[in-house]
Amino acid sequence: MVLSKAWTLAKHFKGFPKLSDFKQQEVELPNIKDGEVLIEALFLSVDPYMRSYSSISMKEGNIMVGSQVARVVESKNSAFPVGDFVISTAGWTTHSISDGKNLQSLLCNWPEHIPKSVALGTIGMPGLTAYFGLFEVCSLKEGDTVLVNAAAGAVGSSVGQIAKIKGCKVVGCAGTDDKVAYLKQIGFDEAFNYKTVSSLEEALKKASPDGYDCYFDNVGGTFSSVALLQMKQYGRIALCGAISLYNDSAPQLGTYPVVPFILKEFRMEGFIVSRWKDKSEEALKQLMTWVVEGKLKYREQITEGFDNMPAGFLGMLKGENTGKAIIKV
Repeated sequence: MVLSKAWTLAKHFKGFPKLSDFKQQEVELPNIKDGEVLIEALFLSVDPYMRSYSSISMKEGNIMVGSQVARVVESKNSAFPVGDFVISTAGWTTHSISDGKNLQSLLCNWPEHIPKSVALGTIGMPGLTAYFGLFEVCSLKEGDTVLVNAAAGAVGSSVGQIAKIKGCKVVGCAGTDDKVAYLKQIGFDEAFNYKTVSSLEEALKKASPDGYDCYFDNVGGTFSSVALLQMKQYGRIALCGAISLYNDSAPQLGTYPVVPFILKEFRMEGFIVSRWKDKSEEALKQLMTWVVEGKLKYREQITEGFDNMPAGFLGMLKGENTGKAIIKV
């Protein structure tokens, strides 16, 4: 028998989540059956989508949703031998039993010098989100000018670098001067602190006087209301996230730039990365190649200890992380 720790949703969030909204429990796992594996979490992911997903699809008492890099410690499934490293969707738990349906093996020949935690970031779901959002939704072309907000996060930093790899001009914004410096370090052409500029409209115009071909939106809200008016003719907008809205107690209602959408013939599309599941392995291999070549850099904000998962999650929602927020067990 193995004792597993898990974090559950004790109370649905009202406004910004609190530590008291989570509860840790211990569960004694049974022996595995034929076709099953026992896995042990090494790294766990905390992501903005968890905030909105909790109110849409979770009940109080459920284990918090999420992905993890885990090691197979016992197996009766030939597809996942003992010692294998896998991505699991078991959520916020230290140990779990799986029949293999919610497991994905890490890419073959994973380089020793790249931490396996990166499979939760740049060579994982956030990297895939950037990749497919740019190529499938924004129809990225060489010479495009790309705008991305929350640019120092796991998705945004990948968006900017991939766009640069493909010969685009990239403008990013973030909420601290240190994050802005990081964006410039990894190759963004222009970057600014949206919290300190006197006018968001003027900052966007200064960064790209001719406007933007592609806008990769992770934030929503006021920023988008201003940014949409800066788009070029036939502008393409990828709606990836809306972190500025997730903690609102009531939906925001506002004006929409309908006339510019019509006159400039914009195309705006929301997306969830799982749409391209059949193309994910090919995309992951490309992301890995760019990382190995040094063209796609990553940064991780690691919180030590499973007991600190809720604190790490709240810190990520506050924007305390640069790059991918990770919990190391």
